[in-house]
Amino acid sequence: MVGPHDGQLSLRIKLRDEARFANFHEGRNGAVVTRVQSWLAEPGPEPMLVCGDTGAGKSHLLNAACLSFEEQGRDALYLSLSEAAALAPEALEGFERFDLVCLDELEALPATPEWQEALLHLYNRVLDSGGHLLIASRTPPGAQSWALADLASRLRALPVVQLSLPRDEDRHAMLTARASSRGLILPDEVAAYILKRAPRDTGELLGILEQLDDASLQHQRRLTVPFVKHILGW
Repeated sequence: MVGPHDGQLSLRIKLRDEARFANFHEGRNGAVVTRVQSWLAEPGPEPMLVCGDTGAGKSHLLNAACLSFEEQGRDALYLSLSEAAALAPEALEGFERFDLVCLDELEALPATPEWQEALLHLYNRVLDSGGHLLIASRTPPGAQSWALADLASRLRALPVVQLSLPRDEDRHAMLTARASSRGLILPDEVAAYILKRAPRDTGELLGILEQLDDASLQHQRRLTVPFVKHILGW
């Protein structure tokens, strides 16, 4: 919990414990994962930007980065900027005390000078403190409009790594591997059925798997196509 400022909602940051480097199915993104891990090992590096379409794994990668720092006994913070609209810009104050700050969904930052100035100040404070700042966005900053020229120039100058959307075979391998890690038997025909109907977003897909895992345990049933149809209403 990051302490609230006066008149501001308290900000709760919760990491997805299952989103780690070890279970990030790399597919075509192996070089990106390696680059991010190398960057995390650097002392006081320049901030980095991760770009990719919805479902490419940006949130998983940022969560994994935070968890890797926490496993080393270092402080890390993850915040999706889609939650920022409910907060005051002062919510970003004090984040530089973390060794790693991960900001997801840059494109969701409120388009006001106050919010953009708050992000610019955080950017500078993290640099001054020697910390790590990892930002994720669907589109590069150069394709976005900014009210604050100083912030725009800094973001557009950042090194960018690009995540590719997983191919169908990557999604199949990821789904079966994640099921196996849960001790869940997922036959190929059931995996194919799920992938044909599930959203392409990786987070939603894994949410479906979690729902099926819970249902399988509750009903003491193995996963079959009829059972999946019943549980998901497909």
